[in-house]
Amino acid sequence: MIIGIGSDIIDIRRIERTLERYGDRFIDRVFTAVERAKSDRRRLRAASYAKRYAAKEACSKALGTGFRRGVYWRDMGVVNLPTGQPTMRLTGGAAARLAEITPPGMATRIDVTITDEWPQAQVIVIISAIPAAAEAAAGGA
Repeated sequence: MIIGIGSDIIDIRRIERTLERYGDRFIDRVFTAVERAKSDRRRLRAASYAKRYAAKEACSKALGTGFRRGVYWRDMGVVNLPTGQPTMRLTGGAAARLAEITPPGMATRIDVTITDEWPQAQVIVIISAIPAAAEAAAGGA
């Protein structure tokens, strides 16, 4: 059962300009250590950061809060499953909000799709509630 959907489109050039102007101040405020490590290794560094920024925007929409009610930028981080598929790791206020919207006896799965076509990047986040037993059998995500 889908309990949240969010999407975001971003102009990669906007993040390029922000990185040029604010550098580490912006990165430290918005991104997790895992996201920083991954993006800083990329040839197209600004595009990598832009996609992760859009993923946070989409995830905050899927949670139904935006960046309010204790949900902050670094509470959401793009991580990859062993298959390479992107998902979100939630902490702090974002994790609390996820727990709040998850029906009793259910676990959650966060599906993320990321695409880009210069100069735009788009992300869609779908949060699903699944039976807790199914999550345990899958090894937890």
